Amino acid sequence: MGFDLHALLAEREGENFKLYGEHINPQLVRVLRSIGFDRPYVRAEGAYLFDRDGKRYLDFLAGFGVYGLGRSHPVLKRALHEAIDADLPNLIQLDAALLPGLLAEALLARCQENMGRVFFTNSGAESVEAALKFSRYATKRPRVIFLDHAFHGLTYGPLSANGGREFRKGFGPYLPGFAEVPFGDIAALEHELRRGDVAAFLFEPIQGKGVNIAPASYWQRAQELCRSHGTLMIADEVQTGLGRTGKMWAHEHYGIQPDIITTSKALSGGYIPVGAMISTKAISDAVYSSMERAVVHSSTFKNNQLAMVAGLATLSVIDDEGLVERAKLTGEAFMRGLLPLVERYEFLHEVRGEGLMIGLVFGEPTSMRLRARFKLLEMAHKGLFSQLIVGPLFQRHGILTQVAGDEMNVVKLLPPLICGQEEVDSFISALDDVLNDAHRNSSLIFSFGKTLVKASLQRS
Repeated sequence: MGFDLHALLAEREGENFKLYGEHINPQLVRVLRSIGFDRPYVRAEGAYLFDRDGKRYLDFLAGFGVYGLGRSHPVLKRALHEAIDADLPNLIQLDAALLPGLLAEALLARCQENMGRVFFTNSGAESVEAALKFSRYATKRPRVIFLDHAFHGLTYGPLSANGGREFRKGFGPYLPGFAEVPFGDIAALEHELRRGDVAAFLFEPIQGKGVNIAPASYWQRAQELCRSHGTLMIADEVQTGLGRTGKMWAHEHYGIQPDIITTSKALSGGYIPVGAMISTKAISDAVYSSMERAVVHSSTFKNNQLAMVAGLATLSVIDDEGLVERAKLTGEAFMRGLLPLVERYEFLHEVRGEGLMIGLVFGEPTSMRLRARFKLLEMAHKGLFSQLIVGPLFQRHGILTQVAGDEMNVVKLLPPLICGQEEVDSFISALDDVLNDAHRNSSLIFSFGKTLVKASLQRS
């Protein structure tokens, strides 16, 4: 018969959640159905998803930041078709192919001058794994410092440096030599560094879980301390990099110069998984120190030709469409639209972030009636209120967002970098409607809460 993708999709249409529940992850299917996110998407373009009924959804999740260019970008599609049609020799392994060198050159051109080497990976977690290995080998030190609320991936190296208890629970023991310090606490960091055995300080310049931000003075002092104690700085830019925050790299906001940068997500253009660990020449050359050590760290698919093409095309689009500056300007437009809502609604306490990485911070209202309802929700489950914002935004307004972390009342926005004023206005109007309902009589939010609980019970 042969393989016919269109025929297969047509024949099995509508079986998404049945098959996923039977063969992959039934608990995820329960979650999606409970919160009403079980939509049968059939097409995606730009900042929008479309279901089989033709309804359009504004995607402010962007694949956890993968779709910086939006979905189905024509330049990426054309480049990958060209690569496939060219019949490029791929993964010869005992080879030094052209495209990896070109992508490495392009990435280094977008970094500070101290960077000099690139190791390609298949994901953000794998990039962090490489950074941990290289920093330990280059310094001959055992320990790594990370921050509370950090998220660096879920394989064992990154998991050992994960500040989220919900991800770590039950998977111990973790790798030895990892120590957590509070985010933004320079004294705690200095205390650990004084021991003189810390290989690396691993950090996200802006934390994804909670969209937490520290002042430039913290980062600059952290760099001074790391330099004085011989500790390397690893900037995890897997989500924040490549224009997301209105600069090519988020650490540029703070005037610091890390020794290693990890990146992935948006570099793929949303098509072919690709990541990279970017480091100084000294770090890389310490690991690859002789011909005998030329392959001491490697990965089978690291230089996949299609991944390299995706990376090169992505960087080209970022430049050609001015997406770094666009993220900055659109982020400023979001702030102009969102800050008045902080003044208007008691539930919304703060808006924080940079560029198109934005956190909406919700908290206890001041008026007695609203405060009582808020506390009731928090008693049921800490952080539930933020989920009861995400639900109506999706169900009533067709806007896909996410809660920024477990047990926290922060809703996170990660729009594609191609978004503009139209998407800003759509979101501001939708959030205004949801918050207005919550303040006026809470029917929308609290009826969604009842639906969520009822659905969970029915499927338990």
